[in-house]
Amino acid sequence: MMHIGACIASLLGQGGSRRYGLTWKWIRFFKNDRDRRDLVTCGSAAGIAAAFRAPVGGVLFALEEMASWWTSGLLWRAFFTTAVVAIILRALIDVCLSGKCGLFGKGGLIMFDVYSANISYHMADVPPVLLLGVVGGILGSLYNFLLDKVLRVYAIINNVSYKIFIACTISIFTSCLLFGLPWLASCQPCPLDSTEDCPTIGRSGNYKKFQCPPGHYNDLASLIFNTNDDAIRNLFSKNTDAEFQHSTMLIFFVTCFILSIISYGVVAPAGLFVPVIVTGASYGRFVGMLFSSHTNLNHGLFAVLGAASFLGGSMRMTVSLCVIILELTNNLLLLPMIMIVLLVSKTVADAFNGNIYDLIMKAKGFPYLEVHVEPYMRQLTVADVVTGPLQVCHGNEKVGNIVHILKTTNHQGFPVIDEPPHSESPVLYGLILRAHLITLLKKRVFLRTPVRIGSDAFRHFSADEFAKKGLGNVDKIEDIKLTEEEMEMFLDLHPFTNASPYTVLETMSLAKASTLFREVGLRHLLVIPKRTTGSPVVGILTRHDFMPEHVLGLHPLLVNSKWKPLRIALPRFLKIF
Repeated sequence: MMHIGACIASLLGQGGSRRYGLTWKWIRFFKNDRDRRDLVTCGSAAGIAAAFRAPVGGVLFALEEMASWWTSGLLWRAFFTTAVVAIILRALIDVCLSGKCGLFGKGGLIMFDVYSANISYHMADVPPVLLLGVVGGILGSLYNFLLDKVLRVYAIINNVSYKIFIACTISIFTSCLLFGLPWLASCQPCPLDSTEDCPTIGRSGNYKKFQCPPGHYNDLASLIFNTNDDAIRNLFSKNTDAEFQHSTMLIFFVTCFILSIISYGVVAPAGLFVPVIVTGASYGRFVGMLFSSHTNLNHGLFAVLGAASFLGGSMRMTVSLCVIILELTNNLLLLPMIMIVLLVSKTVADAFNGNIYDLIMKAKGFPYLEVHVEPYMRQLTVADVVTGPLQVCHGNEKVGNIVHILKTTNHQGFPVIDEPPHSESPVLYGLILRAHLITLLKKRVFLRTPVRIGSDAFRHFSADEFAKKGLGNVDKIEDIKLTEEEMEMFLDLHPFTNASPYTVLETMSLAKASTLFREVGLRHLLVIPKRTTGSPVVGILTRHDFMPEHVLGLHPLLVNSKWKPLRIALPRFLKIF
């Protein structure tokens, strides 16, 4: 749902789809980088709000995980988006309460209601909860480690037939496993004080018969032969401490842990959130069974805390996960315990590896900048990571030179400089984008002599021609055919150049430049010399230049030094205890 929401938002940010006739004039106002990023952020928030019926949690998720540059304007846009989602969802649920919509209308806006008017917990309940958080952090980091390895194996397979074969094989294996495992569990007598039928008949319910005699149920089948939502609801349910066996919880936890790892990454729309919640809930309920004689919390509340610890250990989010779990369960009295579990599990897991989304993006090769820079970046300047050769354009550039630069490089931005006789000395005028150069070549507004034409050049263009193109509508230099005469003409780039690009001195710290690049949401950062003699620009930095792989590739001696802060801090930390 989060992916679908982001895709719909990206489609709107591209101006719709001409192929399917989904274009409107008002969408063209969003065809720029900033609005497109904001739309995708709001789309992901809408997906979370719709999937978990958690509008506030969706906004916080977008703030904590999605957006790298957050503004007050984006905050109210995301809040407005999730509010609309909540209203429409509430209206559709009311329509579906008649039972004509399958399982959609069940449960209202609270998916797993475990509300209790009086939950009492004391200091004696804190140690088991802390242990739950520590082990949840370790299990979450192990989950991330194994999932990263599996995804890297799947990434090697490029043949579509092999991908489909793997998906079918995993599907058959999963089906055989889930149908065979309930035979390992023994039948349990139905509780006398049950508020629902036992055994239950139908798709949902806490008590599945599965080859048991009348008046008995199979507790493992009650979890497996249900949708994930119903399985979570069964695990979270209160006053059911005697419903499940220890062996059932252990088998179900190991099964969910393994299947969720091997199933993610195949050619099927498999998610992470709900499988992680199911796995964490079974783990938490198992821990609750072990400590049942030493705590006042029931097994259902331990399942909620277990889901929180496993989510915190895998996804490393705190505020948004806390609010999402509260909106899912409608249990505000558990807030202190959920906060402690999330903080402990995240802290423990951070000692081993990164969160699951960062690992996936790294495996796919996406140049994602972390919030905190690497310590060794403070030892470097921006000049230490600039690589060449630098391709520049002059304010009045020959058409042939522009075509050559565009055909021989894949750069998306080029510095524009002025040299004598157009200026007293070489000076940086600004930055021009590759897409804008291609637009100028397509319009063929050429000059026979290298002179400046000023603002008269805009008479030949409209604003839409310089708007951000959609992913499938990008113009290519190979599609432009020019004659030999046109190749000898000139283009005045001054009116179309960004005359105030972000620049930094070559002596600036790489750590500060990385923070500036990420916080402002830049695509290009120009590096200028400290002394004005020579070229007016040293180089240009993009997102790839700040990636640890690129920096350590240029300076391999820093590979060992990046662990130096840990080697210094670890003995001090152990000395405290």
